[in-house]
Amino acid sequence: MLEIGSGTGQHAVFFAAALPHLTWQASDRGENLAGIRAWLDEAALPNTPAPIAFDVNQSWPTQRYDAIFGANILHIMSWAEDERFFAGLPGSLGDDARFVVHGPFNYGSRIPRESNAVFGMPGQSQVAHQGIRDVEAVDALAKQAGLRLIEDRAMPSNNRCLVWQRT
Repeated sequence: MLEIGSGTGQHAVFFAAALPHLTWQASDRGENLAGIRAWLDEAALPNTPAPIAFDVNQSWPTQRYDAIFGANILHIMSWAEDERFFAGLPGSLGDDARFVVHGPFNYGSRIPRESNAVFGMPGQSQVAHQGIRDVEAVDALAKQAGLRLIEDRAMPSNNRCLVWQRT
C-alpha cells in the first residue's frame, strides 16, 4: 500500500498496526518526511518502511503497488495537480489494484453540508487553488486513468471514502 500525502504519519501507523499483513509505504513531499519518520520510529512497526519523497509535480515511484491511499489530498492540491495525479496513477498501480481516497466531495456541484460549505465556496479556502471537488469530475479523471468506481461510502465529519479499481 502506497499512501500519498502521509502528512504526519499518523494514518500510516494506525493502518499498519491494524493491518499487519500489509506493507504500508508512507510518502509525502520532502519537507514532511522528518515528521513521518518520527511517527514511524516511535511505533516501530515491522510493516512500515522509511517514508519516500513524492510530489505529484515530480516523477512517480517506479514500484507498482496493490493499492494506493490518500486522505484529504484532492481538495488540497490544485485541479491541475489532481489531473497530473490521476494521469500518474496507472504507472504505479498493479493489475486489479485499487485507489482509495478519503475526504470531502460535492455531488452535482452541491456542497453537501454546512461544515464543508466555507471551504468549498470559491474564495473561501485558505489557499485560492484549494477546494472541495465534484465527485463526478474526479470520477471522470479516474475513468481516464483506467479506474472504475466500486464504492462510495459515507464517513464521519461529512467525508466520503471512494474506492476505484484498475480495469
